[in-house]
Amino acid sequence: MLKHVAVSPHRTRADSVSLSSSASCCSLGSLDHRHDSVTDLSQRTTTIKVYARCLRPDIEYKTLSVTWGTRAQEVVSTLLGKFRMRHRDPRLFYLSMEVRVRAAGLRTTLVLDDDARPAALQACHPKGYSKFSLQMRPGGLVKIYDSALMSSSQYKCILTSERTTADELLAILLHCYDSTEGVERFSLYEVYPSQEYERKLHPDDLPLLVQRAWPPESDCHFRVRRNPRVPPPPPAASVVAPHAAHLASSLPSLDEPSRALSALSLESDDKRYSPVYKFPSITYCQETKNDYLYI
Repeated sequence: MLKHVAVSPHRTRADSVSLSSSASCCSLGSLDHRHDSVTDLSQRTTTIKVYARCLRPDIEYKTLSVTWGTRAQEVVSTLLGKFRMRHRDPRLFYLSMEVRVRAAGLRTTLVLDDDARPAALQACHPKGYSKFSLQMRPGGLVKIYDSALMSSSQYKCILTSERTTADELLAILLHCYDSTEGVERFSLYEVYPSQEYERKLHPDDLPLLVQRAWPPESDCHFRVRRNPRVPPPPPAASVVAPHAAHLASSLPSLDEPSRALSALSLESDDKRYSPVYKFPSITYCQETKNDYLYI
């Protein structure tokens, strides 16, 4: 008889249990309540202080209101938005957390992943014993000819990271011009004029690494081009029954104008015209010279 069971943390099914736990089986009935409690906890709001001197020398720190579920990458994007730095690459920055241990008098700096939860990490330490800082990754300058985005612009130079993809670079350019068009409307090309060569970059290609592979003193450059509009796919061909196909072939053609129109009769003030339609051929009323089809 199983008396001590609990839900395994390594399964997604609620009926998967672990026999190695000493929890009572009565706790299984409160799983939904526990899930609601975790969801409510992730929506709790708090404040964190982020030191961001790497953005500008005159910026010391910025206090942000975040939830316990806010990710580190979202904090970076919020900081760039607060200081109106649309041309800055979010992947060029990351958060670090300095933790101070009072008893040992030590300070440890942790590099946070993009999916880390700063508010939850801050709650694990006494107030004032943790400090968040915005750090900058190594990157490089990429020159992009972007007249396809803005006709008055010739090119734009963007400091980007090694992990930034072609689509993310296009998104930064569109954000700089306040464009509402989607990234999928454009593509980034690697152009080599002297060799009469060009290549369309894959959306996941890394432009900075592509640029570093170019020969020195070459005339290679990146250029934005608008993708051609893809015509809608043709409608699927329907299967017509043999008797329906025979009936359709016996009907008169609709190539000539107004043959789809029909009338039982055409009346005027002084006379009434009789029908002149003869199946399967079609003739027209000679008296009125009208294109109507009389049946």
